[in-house]
Amino acid sequence: MARRGDNIYKRKDGRWEGRYVKERINGNIKRGSVFGSTYRECKAKLIVAKYENTVNKTSIIAQRGTIKAISADWLKDSTIFVKPATTARYEDYLRCYILPEFGDRHIDSLVNQNISNFCNVLLTSGGVKGQGLSPKTVSEILRVLKHLRKYALNHGYMVGFTSDCAFIRQKREEMRVFNRAERKKLQAYLSSNQNLCNIGIQLCLRTGIRIGELCALKWDDFSIDSQELHIHATLQRVRNEEGEGTAKTKVIISSPKSDSSVRTIPLPQDMCPGLANVYKPGTFFLTGDNERFIEPRTMQNRFKAVLDECGIEDANFHALRHTFATVCIEAGFDVKCLSEILGHANINITLDRYVHSTMAMKQENMAKLPPM
Repeated sequence: MARRGDNIYKRKDGRWEGRYVKERINGNIKRGSVFGSTYRECKAKLIVAKYENTVNKTSIIAQRGTIKAISADWLKDSTIFVKPATTARYEDYLRCYILPEFGDRHIDSLVNQNISNFCNVLLTSGGVKGQGLSPKTVSEILRVLKHLRKYALNHGYMVGFTSDCAFIRQKREEMRVFNRAERKKLQAYLSSNQNLCNIGIQLCLRTGIRIGELCALKWDDFSIDSQELHIHATLQRVRNEEGEGTAKTKVIISSPKSDSSVRTIPLPQDMCPGLANVYKPGTFFLTGDNERFIEPRTMQNRFKAVLDECGIEDANFHALRHTFATVCIEAGFDVKCLSEILGHANINITLDRYVHSTMAMKQENMAKLPPM
């Protein structure tokens, strides 16, 4: 029996199937199907399938176009809606992977098997050294192909592959979180070796801000009296537009990755006196200079040098953010509050990506288990 009036049913194998009318020929109905592991996923796919079926029917002239030509138009149009860093990443995926493989192919000549085989090759032997790309990277490349597909359909092109052309199984990697002993060592070193970069590392450990947000910070973003930090920008290095005499990359300061990342964070009270002592209005936080800044890669290297000095096992700068979130949960933070401090769009992102139970938390919860 269909659920909630939609032509969506739960199959015996546990999946949900949604059916729709593709066409009518001499009174005979030809139907199409989409599948999902949940009702919501199936319904979303069904809406897309119905829309694309309508677009294909109403296109007055079905055009043919190469991946190279369509991707150039898509990139040009998408720059209005996406950030420069995102555009640069799309360009890299196209230049390094998609165009060398499919650039001269017409988009209607590509079928699901072509895309699936392409993804499998990237996973097993992609990359400069042929070591294989990570599932996350391959998923991003596949997302670009799906963007091209949607753009082509919306502009009247014939397309040969579907939106569910391939599935990339993601591996959830264990995130690095500094344990209590490591945090104590790190805090002691940072307190004994006070400079702007070390204060910046301490700020990330105590507020969970991202490395790009730290590098873009200016002292004017601090309200020492009200003990608040205002995050409204991020600094990153991106690929520059090709041109004679231009550098391959450039540093840009732009708005953060999402609207929810623009936020005001309460500062830890014990940090405020130290911040007030080095406060220098109008300058970059990490340099105390009006024009000179420190970019993320440099800050990452300085952080690793600090870990070496402390005798702490190597970690990425982002481990500071993971650690902050985990410590907050251990301290009993309200998750909604924490989500807003981290700049996430919703609570689920905070729980799924950044909050991880430690062995101490697991042992504490197991101790609550009553005798059997």
